[in-house]
Amino acid sequence: MLRISKLTDYGTVVLAHLAAHQAAVCSAADVAQATGIAPPTVSKLLKLLARAGLVNSTRGANGGYRLARPPQEISAADVIDALDGPVSITECSASDGDCEHEDICSVGSAWQRINVAIRRALRDVTLNDLIRANSCLLYTSPSPRDRHLDRVCRLLREKGG
Repeated sequence: MLRISKLTDYGTVVLAHLAAHQAAVCSAADVAQATGIAPPTVSKLLKLLARAGLVNSTRGANGGYRLARPPQEISAADVIDALDGPVSITECSASDGDCEHEDICSVGSAWQRINVAIRRALRDVTLNDLIRANSCLLYTSPSPRDRHLDRVCRLLREKGG
């Protein structure tokens, strides 16, 4: 099953809070209280996000955290990479993968193409997209269902919904 970790899920919530309060510097305690995430977890997340360059920290009595760049410039891939490491659905699709069957494997290149497509999709979704209420993301797949969803999203945007 492909699923992000709970830590990444919580990290997205923390980043969404910081995005909603871009004008302010938020303390870890404030973020924990506002999001309902345990303070030690928030502190751990903020340190990891700072190390990855997604948030900036300020020390001192009025210190805290804020986004390092606008939410439209932070991708879902950035968040996952910072908290879980790069997405790799198989051993051979990891940059440091070491599969003992890679030389004779007949499906490895297909899995690598799938991994690249997943990375591209994650890079195309920004923090802004993740937090936007009632947003519709445009699908790039040519399937009839996705074309229908694109039309519905366009109509909703035109009507201001």
